[in-house]
Amino acid sequence: MAMNTDLYKDYLFQILSNRLSAQGLEWLQKQLNNLSSEKDFYLAFSMAPRFTGKMPLQLSAAELQQAQQLRPGFNPTSWTLDQASRTLLILSMPHVSPEDFVRILNKVFSNADLNESTTLYAALPLLPYPESHVKRAAEGVRTTMTQVFDAIALHNPYPHDYLPEAAWNQLVIKSVFNVRPLHQIYGLDARRNENLANMLVDYAHERWAAGRTLTPELWRLVGPFIKLNNIPDLEKLFNSPEEIQRQAAALAISESNLPEAKALLDQHPLLKDELTTQAFTWETIGEKAYA
Repeated sequence: MAMNTDLYKDYLFQILSNRLSAQGLEWLQKQLNNLSSEKDFYLAFSMAPRFTGKMPLQLSAAELQQAQQLRPGFNPTSWTLDQASRTLLILSMPHVSPEDFVRILNKVFSNADLNESTTLYAALPLLPYPESHVKRAAEGVRTTMTQVFDAIALHNPYPHDYLPEAAWNQLVIKSVFNVRPLHQIYGLDARRNENLANMLVDYAHERWAAGRTLTPELWRLVGPFIKLNNIPDLEKLFNSPEEIQRQAAALAISESNLPEAKALLDQHPLLKDELTTQAFTWETIGEKAYA
């Protein structure tokens, strides 16, 4: 995937120019102008929050649309002033080769606090040499810190674009385990796969056996891979007192070619009619489930 870091830098500088205080913008401009060594970068990266503050960016619809146009999937909805400033500094970081960039980046990762780690993982889709960061992204998936996990898993196109299947599946499964909003995972449908579906069905059985509930979003990953032995699972969903569980069953079946699944949906004509009018979608189910 082609990267144009100059366009990313221009975008970040523009939104920061509209939000930073005069003092904060003066400081940031000075750092960017004088960023001539590795030491300069480390110092500026560390000090950024005390000059920029940590207020949310609160981007407009037009600014979010521009982000998507610059980089498909780039969605800095939850970014803060210091996050955007630090990402701009990373993109401006002096280096002599891809290996040098990765070396400096790894050093920052190794010493990062919670907020710095969050920034670094959220910035991955904008960084040059994207193939060089796959191992680092996979490590982010294994974190026990929810804020850091969300930075790599949610509103972030990097995992969809670069993680191998095993790491991608781990990200999705961990999102289910930790009750994270699956509908905020970029490219979720595009990377559905049979191994993931099978693991999630096994997890559903474990939860049900323990008398526990689970997110209806799980069935979004199962729909295209429904098998005959999943029919009892779907029947269980249709018998649920929760409307979104019944809706999830209907949506899952709508993406299946299994005749027995289609026949089961025929037994629920109201849900079938609502499917045709898009009265509910995976997005609406995810929003309700997570709320």
